[in-house]
Amino acid sequence: MARTKQEIRETVLRILGEVAPEADLSQLKPDVNFRDQLDIDSMDFLNFVIALHTALGVDIPETDYPHLASLAGCIAYLSEHQVPR
Repeated sequence: MARTKQEIRETVLRILGEVAPEADLSQLKPDVNFRDQLDIDSMDFLNFVIALHTALGVDIPETDYPHLASLAGCIAYLSEHQVPR
């Protein structure tokens, strides 16, 4: 059974909260790049991608990282590439 977009959204936000605990995720704009909104560097972003892979079981090649740069992009990409639970 596939995860809903809401479940994916909750997972993305939970992981973002772990990577950037000081961030106010309630103010996150869905179409704006995380790096423009949150104080995360490239290492934080890599940790975010690894945590998404671990939590959702989705293989994310480095060439696809730009698709994960915003909340809307993450949800769309992960919805499309998810593996059944």
